[in-house]
Amino acid sequence: GPPNPGQIAVAEGGGVTVVLLVGVNGVGKTTTLAKLAARLAGEGRRVLVAAADTYRAGAIEQLETWAERLGVDCVSGRPGGDPAAVAFDAVDAAAARGADTVLIDTAGRLHTQDDLMEELRKVSRVVARRAPGAPHETLLVLDGTVGQNAVQQGKMFRDAVAPTGLIVTKLDGSARGGAVVALRRELDLPIRFVGVGEGLDDLEPFDPGRYADLLLAET
Repeated sequence: GPPNPGQIAVAEGGGVTVVLLVGVNGVGKTTTLAKLAARLAGEGRRVLVAAADTYRAGAIEQLETWAERLGVDCVSGRPGGDPAAVAFDAVDAAAARGADTVLIDTAGRLHTQDDLMEELRKVSRVVARRAPGAPHETLLVLDGTVGQNAVQQGKMFRDAVAPTGLIVTKLDGSARGGAVVALRRELDLPIRFVGVGEGLDDLEPFDPGRYADLLLAET
């Protein structure tokens, strides 16, 4: 994995950096995207967020509300619209408005898992056509409390969209470190961030040192 888990990739040659967040509904994906937006804005990036989960009006409204609160631009389509079109428009808008990083919220549930995976692959293909090297990151958001379910979900997304890393949420309880270690082992993907609470700054870069004992027990 990247030497610094909390370092989000930067597009080469000064182009727009595109980051997709993927994961099933209920893992806190939209809120996690907002926290990541706040973090990147705090690092000096000019962030634009895209509400490409067009199947849930609630997700669109939620992201628009977050964007307003954070003072970042938000591109959204109409409910039921084409998610790939929203993603495409967002990359265009970023270029036009001088944003350097686009964070794209995606659907977490469709009629079938196959439909969902095809949808996510389509979003990936569309942004790849619009921005060189995109998506520069595809971060898979998993709920750290659901154990084997998260592993199954993770394998499905891993095989479909080649995530560049994991964000594990809902780690505000006590001994949840085991979940992080298990996900890392079972999915063989780097943990990039952990969500440890509801606050905007409760998305922390993964610190292997905090899990060293558990990780050592693995070897």
